[in-house]
Amino acid sequence: MPFPLSVWNTAPTSAPAQRKGRYVPGSAAHPAKMLPRIAAHAISTYTHPGDLVLDPMCGIGTTLVEAIHLGRSALGVEYEPKWADLARLNAASATREDGTSAGAVHCGDARKLTQLIPAALHGQVELVLTSPPYGSSVHGQVRSTRETGEHGVVKKDYHYSHDPSNLAHVSTDRLLDAFTEILAQCRLMLRPGGTVVVTTRPWRERGELIDLPSAVLAAGKAAGLTPTERCVALLAGIRDGRLITRPSFFQMKNVRDARRQGIPLAVIQHEDVLIFTKAVSPTRVCDGALTLSRPRCASRTTRTHATEGVCRPCIRRTQACCGRR
Repeated sequence: MPFPLSVWNTAPTSAPAQRKGRYVPGSAAHPAKMLPRIAAHAISTYTHPGDLVLDPMCGIGTTLVEAIHLGRSALGVEYEPKWADLARLNAASATREDGTSAGAVHCGDARKLTQLIPAALHGQVELVLTSPPYGSSVHGQVRSTRETGEHGVVKKDYHYSHDPSNLAHVSTDRLLDAFTEILAQCRLMLRPGGTVVVTTRPWRERGELIDLPSAVLAAGKAAGLTPTERCVALLAGIRDGRLITRPSFFQMKNVRDARRQGIPLAVIQHEDVLIFTKAVSPTRVCDGALTLSRPRCASRTTRTHATEGVCRPCIRRTQACCGRR
């Protein structure tokens, strides 16, 4: 088995090209969407067909759409009714195209995951894939004079919502406290050995760097998860061995404004990807015999985790190892 790469080539094409034909009209209005290829890469790496994937802050449902197209079942939770409705439409569209998997979206606060999601699914999730809200500098779209006929640049679609309780509008300290609560809820949804993947990036607030990746790493530890990897997901393409940048209008504006003030700011070319796992129980009893947990399951061909001493396929299907369903 080849050793997994820590740099993910996730932007061979632009974000609009990745979403074209796979997302319903209106999806582009969300101010901070996950890049589809980042979601697809994480899902392909850390799950198998038939596994259950959860995004507790799913937005328009990028995680769900990519999971369904890859033959996984998907769950999403979204605080804003507008985005939850779009996520349902996107998941339903992916299901119609794929025909083998489906997704469900619950509208509510991700800090109450275990109340929103049916109890039968608690402890069944293989992968949690999500991203916390970023600073306002990476949000929104613009329309130029050529498009509007009006002088200057018009900014649009730069709010998650106008609800002050939305985590996108709270202070960084409150956001991190809330995100720790969300990750703790996600841990309860995960099966033993399950994986959490969080994509994030730093931003600047009044010139000060907000190191969100390091803060998210601390939040994961506080939530009882074990950090296992830290990867890079490219937002730039690669051509002839060179990076092809695809910055937003606001990123370019912020960089130019900073450099005019003597701040050596650079355009962000990647997202940090933080990977955590839920601890595996050290032993289990099978027909009266004590069995040690194993770090790998030979029946799986890509990156895997043992689950309480028996392989995941046995648990999901027939429990042939111990004769129980």
